[in-house]
Amino acid sequence: MALLMKDLLNLNLSDKTEKIIAEYIWVGGSGMDMRSKARTLSGPVSDPSKLPKWNYDGSSTGQAPGEDSEVILYPQAIFKDPFRRGNNILVMCDCYTPAGEPIPTNKRHNAAKIFNNSAVAPEETWFGIEQEYTLLQRDVNWPLGWPIGGYPGPQGPYYCAIGAENAFGRDIVDAHYKACIYAGVNISGINGEVMPGQWEFQVGPSVGISAGDELWIARYLLERITEISGVVLSLDPKPIPGDWNGAGAHTNYSTKTMRAPGGYEEIKKAIVKLSKKHKEHIEAYGEGNDRRLTGHHETADINTFKAGVADRGASIRIGRDTEKDGKGYFEDRRPSSNMDPYVVTSMIAATTLL
Repeated sequence: MALLMKDLLNLNLSDKTEKIIAEYIWVGGSGMDMRSKARTLSGPVSDPSKLPKWNYDGSSTGQAPGEDSEVILYPQAIFKDPFRRGNNILVMCDCYTPAGEPIPTNKRHNAAKIFNNSAVAPEETWFGIEQEYTLLQRDVNWPLGWPIGGYPGPQGPYYCAIGAENAFGRDIVDAHYKACIYAGVNISGINGEVMPGQWEFQVGPSVGISAGDELWIARYLLERITEISGVVLSLDPKPIPGDWNGAGAHTNYSTKTMRAPGGYEEIKKAIVKLSKKHKEHIEAYGEGNDRRLTGHHETADINTFKAGVADRGASIRIGRDTEKDGKGYFEDRRPSSNMDPYVVTSMIAATTLL
């Protein structure tokens, strides 16, 4: 019987050796690109502090000059590897100079400081992030399922849709869903979005810094699965101009106090604090967000801060259940699909709690 490539890819190493493969993953120089490389370890590891630090050539990722190019990877979180399986792992890292200083694109370091703050940590900040994204045909960079150079019928039949004429790329979406669960990402659901070729997955509720770790790993898994499928992943907040929905990363948030009886009053106070820092948040909430936050297509205008119950045209939406129960969470609808979850989650925590 001829040996096939998939036979080699599916080799179970744990039958033959204790050795495992660890894929070290980090955020590259644009703040949006993800990079990774693998190394062999002598046996299984479940604690990131037991993993060796590693380095890479930062001049090739836009993160260091050529004459002093070494950047050091610090392992921060471990996930199971759904591609290699067995005891092999994915390792979310952040990046430092050889002297131990976080490099400018390391947004995790500052976020961890905020979440470890004595005023923040006891509040057990919960986040649920709704990551919208668009699948593009590789050679033409046009959404999956759209006629090349042309347009499908107007929005309406595509949201949470089924059928070959409405839903494009479900195999990728479902493979990603299962890969996230396998890896240990706290993925809570998926759905088809309003624009055809656009989908969403939700990560959370996750506490503090782990929300950022899990969303970055979920993005990494999606990039790898689209790579296998020959499809391009776009996190552009407005991939198609005109009468089409953009892509956001709505961020749901609560603290221990907000989740307790009477928490609605705390939510209202938090929203007032957010209203006073609207401009700073917008500046940190993703590139190209001005093309998305127009006041149309379920968004508030980028220059206007507005909060409301069950209002999808608001900056901050409070759910009907939260209003009725007098406690719960709220949703920040401003972050764009390409935001950095370390920045957004820690900024919400800092503004509302510090």
